[in-house]
Amino acid sequence: MIEGVAVRVMGVDPGLTRCGVGVVEGAPGKRLRLVHVSVVRTAPDDDIALRLLGIEAGIEALVAELRPEAVAVERVFSQHNVRTVMGTAQAAGIAILVAARRGLPVTLHTPSEAKAAVTGNGRADKAQVTRMVTQLLSLDAPPKPADAADALALAICNVWRGGAQQRLANAQRSRIEEAARAERERLAARSSAAKSRGGASE
Repeated sequence: MIEGVAVRVMGVDPGLTRCGVGVVEGAPGKRLRLVHVSVVRTAPDDDIALRLLGIEAGIEALVAELRPEAVAVERVFSQHNVRTVMGTAQAAGIAILVAARRGLPVTLHTPSEAKAAVTGNGRADKAQVTRMVTQLLSLDAPPKPADAADALALAICNVWRGGAQQRLANAQRSRIEEAARAERERLAARSSAAKSRGGASE
């Protein structure tokens, strides 16, 4: 990514029941463009394994279709409801895994960082965030539900941080790609060795 050149960022507002996904294209100081916004949903009554699989499949499909250059995920913070924060953390981990599998740099932003980026106030409420996201992206109507607006705010926050952060993202991308390549080579070598042993025993 080159400073000043538009970059496509996918923001993910993690959640087990509703996982907001928003993709924005832009650069620091440049006009922002909405690429996509949606929510990946899972049924609360389903087994946790199936729910996580559903989130993975949904995010994977969107990454494959929309081809973001970076992914921004909300940093999970401690809440009073441990069950809720655990589910959120699990969904966040799925989003990070999908990005890493494709060699995409991942940045974690706290809710206050995203709020401050789009409204100037780290304590802004959801209505303020939604209103500013609508204005910044020149949308005809507010994105719904709130999870979608939060995902877009994360993406906008990541775009606007630009500059040095993008250079760090490039370095991170290189490290992730190298780690993924090494893992593929290790698995290929392991598979080849297993086939060789199998052939020798016949």
